[in-house]
Amino acid sequence: MGEKAASLGRAGRLVQQTLKVLHDLSAHDVNRPAVVQSAADAVQSYFVQRELCGLINHDRPIEDYAIPPEVLARLGAM
Repeated sequence: MGEKAASLGRAGRLVQQTLKVLHDLSAHDVNRPAVVQSAADAVQSYFVQRELCGLINHDRPIEDYAIPPEVLARLGAM
């Protein structure tokens, strides 16, 4: 149980880091699509880790992390 929690924490920190990089980019930055994809990959990993911990509703972390629609769209969620 402790290892699951530690993994979830690491995944959450990665989400924060990638979203900060994305937030700091302009909408017209040529690197934006790659950064959006990196953020989507981090969010997907975080969601999978949450599900492994038995947490299946992702509404709260979407709100808490302020995950933008362009990232969620890469996950197929809107």
